[in-house]
Amino acid sequence: MTLILSTKSTGMRHFTHTTFAVILLLMLSVSCGKDDDAPPENTDYRQEMRSFVKNISAYAKSLQSGFLIIPQNGQELLTDNGEETGTVQTDYIQAIDATGREDLFYGYDNDDEETPAEDHQHMADLCLLAAQHGIEVLVTDYCSTPGKMDHSYQQNEQLGFISFAADRRELNDIPAYPDKPYNENANDISKPAQAKNFLYLINGENFASKQAFLDAVSQTDYDLIIMDLFQNDEAWTPQEVEILKTKQNGAKRLVICYISIGEAEDYRYYWDESWENDQPGWLEAENPDWEGNYKVRYWEPEWQRIIYGNDDSYLKKILDAGFDGAYLDIIDGYEYFEEKY
Repeated sequence: MTLILSTKSTGMRHFTHTTFAVILLLMLSVSCGKDDDAPPENTDYRQEMRSFVKNISAYAKSLQSGFLIIPQNGQELLTDNGEETGTVQTDYIQAIDATGREDLFYGYDNDDEETPAEDHQHMADLCLLAAQHGIEVLVTDYCSTPGKMDHSYQQNEQLGFISFAADRRELNDIPAYPDKPYNENANDISKPAQAKNFLYLINGENFASKQAFLDAVSQTDYDLIIMDLFQNDEAWTPQEVEILKTKQNGAKRLVICYISIGEAEDYRYYWDESWENDQPGWLEAENPDWEGNYKVRYWEPEWQRIIYGNDDSYLKKILDAGFDGAYLDIIDGYEYFEEKY
């Protein structure tokens, strides 16, 4: 973070020495300087993210009626002040079809560790607000102990949320426990509100091929699948995605595609190696917690064109592959800019 020195008076009453005056003037000139790379001071980072999501939703639904938009985290965007008592942002709620929440009961500080009560309550209150406005809540808790996984499923169900207890933060496997999806059923699922469970599997590193992934997921009865657009850098085809839309028991389910809109990933097709030495204006620092992921100024047109609005955009590729919706990650990217600037 660039330190901006205060321009307020230091309380000095007078000076007579010429050199001292020059030094003081130099100090004042430095103090008045600003970070040339900083966004405009009046930037509303939360509203910029709301607008981004709304525009993504409008674009997708204009091409495919009923396409689902599911932002993950950032439930503070639901109200004007980020609290459940704030004024509800109706236009934002109308643009989304469900909301994802990580770490509600487990994983906020460490995996397999209960989320602190204060943090849990804040998140739960906002998720309940979403539910009150007809927005289905999908919770991912990170816990691997069977007792904690059971507790996660039970507590989320009591709140009216559907959930997934991920035994690995990498989201690269189908958990062995429980041996079948929580609240397994043979119902046809055509919208999130009908789902009783879901599988979050966006990292295919443990599957040797597309066919191995297809075989493994097809043999499950999860109501909703969240997965990546690519397997080993190869995009899924509409025919392959269609196979995944049928549960093992023959009923239909939803298949949703993950996409990060608040960070750029250096392993994606859009990444340009020249950016490492000639960084575009919208690209920010690397995420210290996730190697290869970079913060972005998500309100910049250049980044938004990568995400949606044209035939080479990420969202268009998701639509062309036949997915039922998009799971938008790093919605809380506004926090980085609020803290930095």
